[in-house]
Amino acid sequence: MENKTDCLPVAGKTVTEKQARELNPLVLAYIGDSVQMLYVRTRTALETGCKAGVLHKAVSQEVKAHSQAVAAERILPLLTADEEGVYRRAKNSHTNNIAKNATSTDYRKASGFEALIGYLYLSGQRERLKELADVAYKEE
Repeated sequence: MENKTDCLPVAGKTVTEKQARELNPLVLAYIGDSVQMLYVRTRTALETGCKAGVLHKAVSQEVKAHSQAVAAERILPLLTADEEGVYRRAKNSHTNNIAKNATSTDYRKASGFEALIGYLYLSGQRERLKELADVAYKEE
């Protein structure tokens, strides 16, 4: 597959950037988690051609909180002020969820990362989402 960011889903409906910023940051993270999961599943399936069980294991490693925290660290220097605000609000949001197999720091960074994805997705900023996905998921 030439461009792995072609794996990003297309939103059926978008909102303005202001409307997206005004959403609860954990709602943005909820949406972003789904977008990221579909992106990683699609990309992995198309690149590897593996069976479902193997795909599940590979994808699980990439979407866990620690991996999302690493991806967040990669893109942080590239964020605009608005994007950084979305990330920070979600990262600092109080949640009743307890991180499983992750530090609380990684879990909070992962929430910020997911919220940023949700924000860009809902506000229709597909090119920006592609740009950040390229950095977040670069091969080491």
